[in-house]
Amino acid sequence: MPTSVKYGYVMSSLRIDIVSDVVCPWCVIGFKRLEHVLKQYQGDIHAEICWRPFELNPDMSAEGQELREHLQEKYGSTPEQSRMIRQRISDLGTELGFDFQFSDEMKIYNTFKAHQLLSFSELYGKQTELKMALFESYFSEGGNISDTQVLMDVVAKTGLDVELARQALEDNRFVSEVREQEAFWQQQGIHSVPAIIFNQKDLISGAQDESVFMDYLKQHLV
Repeated sequence: MPTSVKYGYVMSSLRIDIVSDVVCPWCVIGFKRLEHVLKQYQGDIHAEICWRPFELNPDMSAEGQELREHLQEKYGSTPEQSRMIRQRISDLGTELGFDFQFSDEMKIYNTFKAHQLLSFSELYGKQTELKMALFESYFSEGGNISDTQVLMDVVAKTGLDVELARQALEDNRFVSEVREQEAFWQQQGIHSVPAIIFNQKDLISGAQDESVFMDYLKQHLV
């Protein structure tokens, strides 16, 4: 693992690419578990987290689709199964300090604009802040994250320049970059999320327990 010197101490530098979508609840859970483990290594590890795009529903319309209907069509989930899964996710969120607010009226939305803004935010070192704000807007507040104004409200919460963000969407500045990244990760064999890649070589798939991340760090920590 690469090392860097900070305040007289040698720290391990760890690059973490997280391939995810902003309407993926397991991506929230996986990240919160990873975040909790990294906090235990604060001062020993300098982690650079990079969020990479993945669209669970690239053909989703701008107006979205009712979540229950979508899950039934895509996975064959019955209403009862859907309720049980949502409750399990909500309980896990509570344990991890994240507020999932599922409802029968909740919709799934197209996330391509959100991914463009995440590429924009990377230029200013605000990716994680924006990613978490997008998660909260969608899962906690029921926001339509395919709507430009909703997205601008989220951008404002992170301290990013709203007008620059709006211009980035209007001139399609990050469209090619997002498409290229999506294609790259699919070519690497990633077809479900979250997918967490350490130092561009070691992959941990899914919202694994904290023990999995802890074991990895113990094995690779200098």
